[in-house]
Amino acid sequence: MGRGKVQLKLIENKIYRQVTFSKRRSGLLKKAHEISVLCDAEVGLIVFSTRGKLCEYATDSWCIFLLFHSMDKILERYERYSYAEKVLVSAESETQGNWCDEYRKLKAKVETIQKCQKQLMGEDLESLNLKELQQLEQQLESSLKHIRSRKSQLMLESISQLEKKEKSLQEENTVLQKELVEKQVHKQQVQRDQTLPRPS
Repeated sequence: MGRGKVQLKLIENKIYRQVTFSKRRSGLLKKAHEISVLCDAEVGLIVFSTRGKLCEYATDSWCIFLLFHSMDKILERYERYSYAEKVLVSAESETQGNWCDEYRKLKAKVETIQKCQKQLMGEDLESLNLKELQQLEQQLESSLKHIRSRKSQLMLESISQLEKKEKSLQEENTVLQKELVEKQVHKQQVQRDQTLPRPS
């Protein structure tokens, strides 16, 4: 006759509880090792007793160093899988309504930008009160100030470039004049040499 189904509940006696924990823990570690070897599976097992004592098992953990290393690898893999699973579920659960909400938000932003552009051009000002008109005026004055500053900067840069170009042309002109004078002197020297009588 088979054994009846045992009802699982907390063991009230602390001694019996500790003995049962030790036995079940050993069996659990053995099963973890067996499934790791037989099925070539990566297994990570972490157990804390009621006293807070840690008991752990990880694949390829035949020494303390490899235990920590193997456990870290398994936990890291679990975290990557868990994160990927959450991202996938989140992406799949996104409904058409969310896309519609996003579209409405973007459409509202575009309409606001277009309205601001028209107001900056002096259009659609009827809906603005005095304070809003003053703010718009300040924005225009600030924009105009930046435009003038940029214009002045470009003009100064242009003047500086023209001055550099003028200086370069002057230097080239000086060099050409010097070469021309040297050629003229050389030509006159040749002519004088030709007019001199040759010795008999």
